[in-house]
Amino acid sequence: MAHPAPSLPPSPTPTPGASASELVQPRFGWLPPVGTWKYHLLLSAVALFVLGPLGGISASYMNFSVGFFVGGQVLAGILGSAVTYGYGAEGKHGANYMQTMAASVASLCAMSVLIQAMVWLGMEMPPAWHLMLFVGCVGMFAVGVGMLYTPLLVDKLQLDYPSGLAVANILRALTDKRLLKVSISKLGGGTLLGAVVAWTTEKVQWVAQLGTSAATLGAGMIVGSRITVPAVVMAVFGAALTPYLREIGWMGPNDPFRKIGFLLGLAMICGAAAVDLSLLAVQAAKRISARSTVQAGAEEEAWKKVNMTRLVAWVVVWGAATVLVGTLVLGQPLGWLVFGLALALLFVLINGISYGITDQNPISSAFVISVMLMSLMGLTNPLVGLMAATILLISTSVGCDMQQDRSTGWRLGTNRVIQFRYQVLGVVMGALLCVGLARVFMAAYPALTINQLDNPKAEVGQWGSAMTFKLVGAIRGLGSLSDSTVKLLLIGLAVGFVIQALRKVVKANEGYQNYVKSSRTGFAVGWAMDSLVLASPYASSFGGFVAFPVALWFGAGGVVASLFNTAAQRGQKSHSAGSPGEGEALPEDMSSMSLVGGGLIAGESLFFLIAGMIGLVSLLA
Repeated sequence: MAHPAPSLPPSPTPTPGASASELVQPRFGWLPPVGTWKYHLLLSAVALFVLGPLGGISASYMNFSVGFFVGGQVLAGILGSAVTYGYGAEGKHGANYMQTMAASVASLCAMSVLIQAMVWLGMEMPPAWHLMLFVGCVGMFAVGVGMLYTPLLVDKLQLDYPSGLAVANILRALTDKRLLKVSISKLGGGTLLGAVVAWTTEKVQWVAQLGTSAATLGAGMIVGSRITVPAVVMAVFGAALTPYLREIGWMGPNDPFRKIGFLLGLAMICGAAAVDLSLLAVQAAKRISARSTVQAGAEEEAWKKVNMTRLVAWVVVWGAATVLVGTLVLGQPLGWLVFGLALALLFVLINGISYGITDQNPISSAFVISVMLMSLMGLTNPLVGLMAATILLISTSVGCDMQQDRSTGWRLGTNRVIQFRYQVLGVVMGALLCVGLARVFMAAYPALTINQLDNPKAEVGQWGSAMTFKLVGAIRGLGSLSDSTVKLLLIGLAVGFVIQALRKVVKANEGYQNYVKSSRTGFAVGWAMDSLVLASPYASSFGGFVAFPVALWFGAGGVVASLFNTAAQRGQKSHSAGSPGEGEALPEDMSSMSLVGGGLIAGESLFFLIAGMIGLVSLLA
């Protein structure tokens, strides 16, 4: 059955030329003129030393605690718009530059779990500057690869990139002073509440025993119940099945479900991704065929032009630099590093297509596939495999984030070359913070250094480390896949593939879509299908990665947000009168629950960073 093509975003407004930019009169006399070196210095300083570290701290903390992170584009876009508000409509480009740089910092900081994985695997840690140099080289390579695919994914295929569209809408909307104030107040309130909850969790024993976390609750509030409820169902299913799994010997007598649940979850992601990528390939071919004739004679706008020769040279040079640093500085085998680079070239494209249409960047599935390929090729050393997979993980994270940022720029008409330069600077700061934050957190909280695969009953507090758990669990299987592991992977692949295929068929049915939109009963049926009957394998898999209480709090956040948003939408329908622009709903990524949820994450992560720094200083003293 044919799938309808996603709706196209609004046509971008080209960035004014240099002379036009100079005519912009800032509302405040202290603001430097647009396009000057002082202008770019202001934007870079705010993004590098305020917005980027805020997003990076939050991303790193979330991966250490709940095992996934929420990108900082929305927060950086809102706060960046506060800085560029004085430039009026032209300020959206400056805010876009800042959120691009800040998002690059956050993407690399989230990879600090790779340092934790090295500790879990018993790897002798090299000097910090060695790791910073390696991470930086991979990040530079990833930025180039991401830009290399931008003309295809953003310009020709015109993929939606939902988060990129949301950021573009935010940057447009925040020229409204009232909207800006409302957004910042909700984020600030959520941040304060997140810090208070974190303090309570640390100081009050019975609260800590509940397994609560402001970041987990906040993340659930951002994504909603159709994502969080499937995770809870998976966790409940695993808990019910645990006695049987112990009885047949697939789990030890004291092992929690996540000991093997992560394998099932990863395989489900791979199965679902196989369906999505097959459909995406068909859609891509149709888009290229449909648009090639229309765009053949169109002249490329100035803001969009990129020197492809220099870009290819950039990718080659930084790929070579990655290999040189990996072999000469870190002592890794040449062949496996080159294999990691080759996989990165493939998966930045594949994951970029998935990200553009589904808003899902299946990094975990790419990682599992890479481990399986290396295992089939005879690699048995997990440390070597982790270093090769590090190239793939950083590249898919940074490269796909680059494509999303370019989609925001495409909608705004932001200069692509300047945006690229901002992202490069963000990678430099991200490489420094990635290693630095890992060292700070692990020094202040020794629980992060405990290998939870080997010590499932260890007291680790809020540091669930689900991302590290699945990375290390997958990489340790190199060359030694047991029968139970193979069976789990095959079951997960089959379940993920079948469920995702059925979801595609159901959602393509026009009669079903009309029914779920027609009444409250239809809405309830649609929710039940998405959350319980045919839940997304991407969402369900999370319940296999985390401890049971974490899944419950994550689910609670999603349910609360969905109930609130549903009530708010009904209230808006009953107040439809008024002049245009009055009473308009916030964009989806700026809804009240989303803003408060983002604040909860930021508040808890900032609290534990400050507490960690204090603990680190006391240890050194």
